[in-house]
Parts: sequence; C-alpha cells; structure tokens
Amino acid sequence: MLFWLIILGLMTYWLLQRGVAQITRTPVWLLWLVMMTPAFIWGTWIWIYDQKPIPAELVIIPFIVCPCLYWFLVQWGRLPPPSPESDIATPKNSILPLEKPSLPRPLDQQEEDILRSCFPWTVFPLHNIEYRLQSVICRGQLRSNPDRAYQTIRDNIKAKFSDRFLIAFQQDLQDKPFFALVPNPYQEKADSIQSQPLGQPILALCLFLITLFTTTVAGVEMANIPLDDWQDNPSLLLAGLPYSIALMVILGIHESAHYLTARWYKINATLPYFIPIPFWLGTVGAFIQMRSPFPHRQALFDISIVRVLSGFIISLPLLILGLSQSTVVPFDPKISGFLNFESLNPSFSFLLTVLSKFILGAGLTSEHAINLHPVAIAGYLGLMITAFNLIPIGQLDGGHIVHAMLGQKTSLIIGQVARFLILILGLIHSEFLIFALLLFFFPLQDEPALNDVSELNNIRDIIGLSTLGLLLLIILPMPSVIAQLLNY
Repeated sequence: MLFWLIILGLMTYWLLQRGVAQITRTPVWLLWLVMMTPAFIWGTWIWIYDQKPIPAELVIIPFIVCPCLYWFLVQWGRLPPPSPESDIATPKNSILPLEKPSLPRPLDQQEEDILRSCFPWTVFPLHNIEYRLQSVICRGQLRSNPDRAYQTIRDNIKAKFSDRFLIAFQQDLQDKPFFALVPNPYQEKADSIQSQPLGQPILALCLFLITLFTTTVAGVEMANIPLDDWQDNPSLLLAGLPYSIALMVILGIHESAHYLTARWYKINATLPYFIPIPFWLGTVGAFIQMRSPFPHRQALFDISIVRVLSGFIISLPLLILGLSQSTVVPFDPKISGFLNFESLNPSFSFLLTVLSKFILGAGLTSEHAINLHPVAIAGYLGLMITAFNLIPIGQLDGGHIVHAMLGQKTSLIIGQVARFLILILGLIHSEFLIFALLLFFFPLQDEPALNDVSELNNIRDIIGLSTLGLLLLIILPMPSVIAQLLNY
C-alpha cells in the first residue's frame, strides 16, 4: 500500500507541475496536498484498521470537499490571460496604435483554389475552409463511403501538396465529418526517424538483460533465499529463473505483438523497452513508443486487441501451470490479499477463483488462501496487467478499443463512467483503491486516428465486446450462487 501511495504521489506532483502550474500562482505543493488528502485519509484508515470498511462519511466528505477546495485554489491564483495587445511590441513614445497582425495563412489564394479542386462533388463537396493557427479545416457534406472519401481526398491532396500536410478525417461535436490539414511534423524528422532504429536494438537488449537480472533476483526473494546466501553462492540465482523467465515471456509477447501489429500497419514504432526496478517484482513492465499516427480506427483496434489478447493467452496457461504447483494455506484476513503472493485470496476475481478451484480442488474453500508458485505469480501478474490495460480509459488498450468501436466522443463518456465504477469497486475492495485513484490522473481523451470516421465491421465489434467482457470476469468477485455450486 505504501509503495503505491508513493507512486500515486509522485505521479500527481508531476502532472500538476507539468499542467496546472502554468495557469495559477497557487503553489504546486499546496495543490498536491489537497489532491492527495483523500488518498492519505483512506490509506491511513486501511493501514490502521486493515479489513474494516471505511466509514461512508470518511469517503464522501473528502471526495467532495477536496476537489472543490482544489478548484477554488486554482481559480484564486489563476494567472490572467495575456491580452492581444501584449503580443505586439509597442514603443513607449508611439502615438499611433499599431494594427493587430492577422494570423498567417498556411495557404495562399492559388493554393486554396488547388485545395478546393481536391474535393470531388460526388464524394465530399466542400462548403467552406476555416484557417486555424495550426490547421486548415475543410467542411462539407459526406456523399460516399467514409473509406472511399478519405482515400480519394487524401490521394488528391498528396498529389498536389506531397507530404506537406497530414490529412485527418474527423467528426465534430455534432457528429458532422470534416477534413483537417495539419502541417506534417514527421516530414522534417523523416531522416532522423529512419536513422534512430539503428541504435534502438542495443538499448532494448541492455534493458532486457538488466530486467532479466532484476526479475531473477526478485524470483530468488520469492523463493525465500536470503540476500547473503545467493551473493555468496551465485548458483542460487537459478531458483529465481522460473518466475523471471515466465514474466519476461509474458511481457515480451505482450509488447512484441504490439510492435509487430504496428509494423504491419506501417506505423513507426520503437522496439519494446523493458523497465527494470531493483526491488519487489523486478520490473514495472515494458513499453513501445509510437512515432506516427494511427491511419484508421481499424488499425487502432487491431493493435490494441492483439496486444491485450496475446498477453492474456500466454498468461493463462502459465497461471494454470503455476497453480498446479501452488499450495493451499489457511486464510488470515490480516495478511491475505491480492498482492500477498504467499497468502493470496482469489475471491476478488471470478475468473481467478474458478481456475483456482478447478486446479486445487476441494482443498480450496473461502476459508483458505493460496501460496503461489513463482510461475503462478508471473501468470497472475499477467492476468492483472490484462485487466488494467482493458479498463476503457484514454490511452489504455481498453480506451483504444472503445474509441475504435464507438468513436471518440462516446469513449470519453464511457471512460468517465469507468473511473467512478472502478472507484466504487475500490471502496468495496480496499486493495483496488490506489489503482482506482490512479485512474483519475489518466487523461480521458485518446489520440484520434487519421481516418476517425470509418467504423469497424461487425466481427471486430463482437471481438471487442467479448474482450471487454473479459475485464468483468477478472475484476468482479465470485457470485455467491456460483460459489455454492463449486463448494467454495
């Protein structure tokens, strides 16, 4: 609990320093203290009273008062917006006021006429062009299939303007489609982007080897081998390999599937980078940096669904194998929880409870917990990674999937609802509370695809709904009716 509270505090301070500090004079530390007060109160209660439920007033009052106080402090110290006149250098002795300069147009009149010719009347007749600071908005009426419209107009614009613009096909708040031409940031960086992969394999390999070592050390600690023993006898490190190899395989397949699918859609992406830590689990995962936008919602969906399902598919057999080597221990409410691998209480998860019951048999009941084998720990962590990534918020895989299926506007609503549902779950099961609070610092908005209008086919919609259903199987507890049928 303390570890996750520290992580939450650091992330909160970083987000405030990066964003809110630019718009208010109120000290960042004060805003941070107000934002973290609910977590401190709830965390202290859990620390002292453990399994005792948090009183309702202790939940509701901080949850309402602290956001209101935070908003007041931000508004109280809010910096005044710069006046337009301040952007113009006016000499002190000047008598005549300077004329406000107009925004530079990214297209001259001749280029605008060329742009208008790129919109066929039978596909997307152009009604008007709006010039923004960093984009050109082309509004009209969609008269054909969105895929055909985007491909036709994109090809026409590229034929006239080459790679000068990124062509995006979006929907406004009234669900009316429009084209946006944005100066291509990748054109100037094309040479550097092509040259960067030459140095990436070395960095990726070094991080992989370091993470392999740190997870092996973590596996040795899980095997209850003291630090002094394996330092005196390095061969004892072999005891940590079952956990280390299993976890690295899960993370490696999880991110490699992400990388290969991105390359299939010709999206520039780095190799998977593992993140080692010298304590606890030995790693906090791996990541891939996407260096070009998603071409369409189908690519957004496929990359996310392949990534999350590949991790789940490899985690499941490893979890089953590890559970077969695990042992049943008496349940102790003071120590048993979902992060205590020596006394894991699986009842918080329907899927985990069913798997554990079928593998461990009649010996596992609600009065027992599980002492996980190292391979089971790796499979269990893979299951938790799958669940976390499937939460339909922002740039998590679940957020990508909902965005691809239902569009960006609907995904924002679902993401906000998901935040509060997970918070309610965290208040019921206190182990989830830190993760629930962490979700409130994830941005809801996902990066749109270039063609963000074309919808998915029915098969992908069914796969997406089924995959989101997997999230419910993992995070919802075992219903009492099924528990009675299984004699749990």
